[in-house]
Amino acid sequence: IYLFPLIISTDAIALVEEIQRGEPLITASCREHVIHLVRRLQEKLGEKEDHKFHLFKVLRAHILPLTNVAFNKSGSCFITGSYDRTCKIWDTESGEELRTLEGHRNVVYAIAFNNPYGDKIATGSFDKTCKLWSTETGECYHTFRGHSAEVVCVSFNLQSTLVATGSMDTTTKLWDIEKGEEVVTLSGHSAEIITLSFNTTGDKIITGSFDHTVAVWDVSTGRMLHNLVGHQGEISNAQFNWDCSLIVTGSMDKTCMLWNAMTGTHIATLTGHSDEILDVCFDYAGQRIATCSVDGSARVYDAETQKCIAKLEGHSSEISKICFNPKGNRILTASSDKTARLWDAATGQCLQVLEGHTDEIFSCAFNYAGNIIITGSKDNTCRIWH
Repeated sequence: IYLFPLIISTDAIALVEEIQRGEPLITASCREHVIHLVRRLQEKLGEKEDHKFHLFKVLRAHILPLTNVAFNKSGSCFITGSYDRTCKIWDTESGEELRTLEGHRNVVYAIAFNNPYGDKIATGSFDKTCKLWSTETGECYHTFRGHSAEVVCVSFNLQSTLVATGSMDTTTKLWDIEKGEEVVTLSGHSAEIITLSFNTTGDKIITGSFDHTVAVWDVSTGRMLHNLVGHQGEISNAQFNWDCSLIVTGSMDKTCMLWNAMTGTHIATLTGHSDEILDVCFDYAGQRIATCSVDGSARVYDAETQKCIAKLEGHSSEISKICFNPKGNRILTASSDKTARLWDAATGQCLQVLEGHTDEIFSCAFNYAGNIIITGSKDNTCRIWH
């Protein structure tokens, strides 16, 4: 993953031999298979990409505004949450509604698949509960009760054994998926939890709060390991990179900060935006960081040098969401100017403007293959772009 630029031009056999020297799990018996995988990756990375996205379908998804959209791992289906108190499951290929998850007594605000499996869905609601559903049947397995205020963020660990809920009551709770029981409550923030994220190994979780801090927790004990203090404003997002070595945080103080995930120490402050940062993300390789802001621009930084390598300018209003495609060479932004834009991650050049929504776009996502985009808007519609 860290060698994307090198992989394309490298001898696959030599590369696998080098990997074998440092990785005892790659034995002689699976060597041929790994060489085959590396060659496939080389082909994929070497493909020239000039894909233009076209509007495939407009989904009049809900009778009230959407709150969120999320894909399953393969991108074969996606879910939408809404102020109408439901979550809907959609088939990406046809744009057909597969089922409606009903039962919440208030806004369904946070939604998530248990990727990579995708057989379960978690919904967090303003009714202070989180529900766990079957993707296949729409059956509600469990209703997690215990928060004393709205649930505004939910996330599964990668192992699909736990779901985490973050609430306006300042706490995060971890729930056992099988038993449907609370495992632990993470208490320590002095204001609302706005974002949470497990690391890939599932032994740590980070929570970002309106109290200007991000906490790193030990999942098994519920103990706070580190409190990342330094931002002067509310946190908007916080993420681990793929190998769990770094944490990036975005804040209303107009800055983004990079932290060592193991020690909790501050590595760098990424500056340049002239207004609040609304979203931050790593690419899949953890080499680049993207930020977007109320100032209407987005930026790309090198995670190693912390230098700004591209400025994404063109939106006429604030950008609320930003994400990389799985390959890491494209960036998607969603703006309140009613458009989403596709950018070249290396140069910052705008490649395409996705137009048609009649109100602000607050959510956008790529499927796993990177050839389908979904945008969610305050105009109550969801658009699928192929």
